Amino acid sequence: MIVFNKAEYDRESPNRNIIPLTAELDEQGRLEIGGCRLSHLAKRYGTPLYILDEITLRATCKAYFNALKKFYSALSLPLYASKANSSKLLTALVAEEGFGIDVVSGGELLTALAGKMPASRILLHGNNKSWQELALALDHGATIVVDNSHDLQIISELVGNRKLPVSLMLRFTPNIECHTHEYIRTGKLDSKFGFGPEQIESIFKKLLACSWARITGLHAHIGSQIFELEPHRDLVGIMADAIQLGRSMGHPIVDLNVGGGLGICYVSSDDPPSIQNWVKNIAKAVTVSCERRKLSLPRLICEPGRSVVATAGVTLYTLGSQKHIPGMPSYLSIDGGMSDNPRPITYQSIYTAFLADYPTQKVIQEVILVGKHCESGDVLLKNLYLPKSKSGDILVVFATGAYNISMSSNYNRVPRPASVIVFNGHADLIQLREQPEDLLFYDIVPPRLSSLC
Repeated sequence: MIVFNKAEYDRESPNRNIIPLTAELDEQGRLEIGGCRLSHLAKRYGTPLYILDEITLRATCKAYFNALKKFYSALSLPLYASKANSSKLLTALVAEEGFGIDVVSGGELLTALAGKMPASRILLHGNNKSWQELALALDHGATIVVDNSHDLQIISELVGNRKLPVSLMLRFTPNIECHTHEYIRTGKLDSKFGFGPEQIESIFKKLLACSWARITGLHAHIGSQIFELEPHRDLVGIMADAIQLGRSMGHPIVDLNVGGGLGICYVSSDDPPSIQNWVKNIAKAVTVSCERRKLSLPRLICEPGRSVVATAGVTLYTLGSQKHIPGMPSYLSIDGGMSDNPRPITYQSIYTAFLADYPTQKVIQEVILVGKHCESGDVLLKNLYLPKSKSGDILVVFATGAYNISMSSNYNRVPRPASVIVFNGHADLIQLREQPEDLLFYDIVPPRLSSLC
């Protein structure tokens, strides 16, 4: 059960809360976040509506930044994994908190640059980078995480007669198992990402002959929404061996990127490690592994995404139709669904939700919360218990700041929702709501068929 009492929130590690740090009840028992009543935001901006709490976001960034400074004696850099939620303002906020950013497409790279993220703190990932994406990274001086030989071939052609070395980081697959959904498990040997351990030495040798290539670091990522610490400790030992090999061959490897993956609370039974404990364990493992191999400490880089932004975000919906079936939970429909949150249908993800104006009233009904889309699988939540509800009530779903807006779509030609940021009683748009007519903008009718439209 959630208690809306800010004194009981874990302010040092917001990923261990289900709700944002500023969530509280007003005098009438209605939910507020960032000093803004949620039902008022729904009326002002419409629904579905993504809301981002600035205080929770900044507190999470500070937790990572401070933990790295406290537990690791050498240089460090936290990067925000922007695939979780990408926008100009979000980039600017994490940059101000001292973060870098990792991007996986030209669009995310352009967004990072537009958000004034220094190129020296940008890493370009991806298992199938295009010519254009790699050229953009080279032009701006971002570090390229080389995922495969295809990357190297394109880069070598793009470099041409350039004299400056290209900063590269090699991604490899450590063959480490972690307990999470198979679709977000990236460290196994059969993952689509990275070089296998048996390929590392040959890649090191190949790049020695490339005068333009400067390998500055190694990268590995084992998955997402992870609650275990042991896989990360195992990862560090494997990567330290690779650093030792690379340095012995003459590569100036100074960065060790352990990826991200720390889990968050979606429901009360979730129990992820704290940010401090996650960082402490990794920092200790890096230090011990390097001491054993007599290696100077690398700059420690991590790439949290979900655990930075998920808890800071919520989504508002307006309740619509209900369908009652004797002996079964009722279907309760919302004005959004799989187009603004595809995670339940993709990963069988579960969430916590309340009626925004009646969060503490006694529950009297079990419902299946469904979206408006033409799919039987468009189910946002099963076994949701609510007070008596009616059409027009506002529902808030917590921990939706990651992989909701970034994975949203226009399925059924439904426009994407607006997004606002809240802080000390103020709410500001950070992404506009699409309009139905916007979806026609890229439609083209060939001249020979123009009489049809």
